[in-house]
Amino acid sequence: MRSFSVVLLFLLASVCCAQESGNFQPATTNVWGAEYPRVDGSGRVQLRVKAPEATKVRVNFWSGPKVEMEKQADGFWTVTTTPLVPGLHYYMFLIDGAEVADTGSHAFFGGSKHASAVEVPEPNSTYYSIQDVPHGQVREVWYNSKVTGTWRHALVYLPPNYDTQPKARYPVLYLQHGGGEDETGWIRQGNANFILDNLLATKSCKPMIVVMAYGYARRANQAPPDSTGRPFGSPEMLKAMQEMASAFEDDVTQALIPYIDSTFRTLPDRDHRAMAGLSMGGMQTFQITLNHLDLFSYIGGFSGAGGMLGGRKLDPKTDYKGAFADPKKFAKTVHLLWIGVGTVEPERMRTGLQNLHHSLEEANIRHIYYESPGTDHEWQTWRRDLKDFAPRLFN
Repeated sequence: MRSFSVVLLFLLASVCCAQESGNFQPATTNVWGAEYPRVDGSGRVQLRVKAPEATKVRVNFWSGPKVEMEKQADGFWTVTTTPLVPGLHYYMFLIDGAEVADTGSHAFFGGSKHASAVEVPEPNSTYYSIQDVPHGQVREVWYNSKVTGTWRHALVYLPPNYDTQPKARYPVLYLQHGGGEDETGWIRQGNANFILDNLLATKSCKPMIVVMAYGYARRANQAPPDSTGRPFGSPEMLKAMQEMASAFEDDVTQALIPYIDSTFRTLPDRDHRAMAGLSMGGMQTFQITLNHLDLFSYIGGFSGAGGMLGGRKLDPKTDYKGAFADPKKFAKTVHLLWIGVGTVEPERMRTGLQNLHHSLEEANIRHIYYESPGTDHEWQTWRRDLKDFAPRLFN
């Protein structure tokens, strides 16, 4: 027993030391056995790539600047970053100008391609990490959409005990990814299943089914819109996104919801149906839910929604087909309207969400406005959004 106690104390001391600044450990996002990337307790990241014949190597963190790497005698290039904010950071190597993934990192679909990423832990925070609690299941489903003329893919989170309580029925949250990402994002990057597991374990939210669908849609036999080279937020890009959102709206309401309600044990009415999304998914959420208040009564926009207004203030009488025109009617119809943004997101995005918030206040529309401190247009913002949003549902 004494020897076991000594070993246990040694392991605990090792873990504590690993969390201190300067004690680098392999990132949780690494592939099996990879020593790099490494992260220390202050949020610094060490990266290494072998390129003995290269003349210049940089690392491009998408949410930060490009960082020069130094060549070592053994042909490896290395760098230690300054402390990064907690969360998931996409990056790629630039080896003599060629963009190369890090083979030590798992690949995550973001920016319309698979990219490397490193997880910088948030100190003393466990809400989005796997814990010793009952776990739900994430299942893959395919449904046939007459709107798009294709088979479409979605992930479905089922709460713990779904299979052992065959008479129980559940409300549903439709949870959408952002532009450049796909239906895997909320699980692989966002850890939504762990967030829900942990909330349920403390009875902080109601058991629910969460549906994460592929957010890009084109009507059957329709040519893709030409948005090549258009900057994000430009009129052409907004038009292309609105056309896609219109097709996705019909796919959700005419194909996806009927499929989910016929396949899983849902509570198939508007009082038990919610939708939320991040960035592009937030814009889609506002368009779909406010056009179909007969189907939805809970609405969430995570760093999104305001983009459809093109930077101007909301006109409650005309925007969203006048859904906000009557505050009392809206309050009776919509149980929750929730919008959030990170405090260091790009000014255009932050201003758009703040304008929407102030417009809703002026129109006397009851809503929740949340700011994630110190986070950008990134997964740590949206993890926090879900943590605040989910407990407010279906009460």
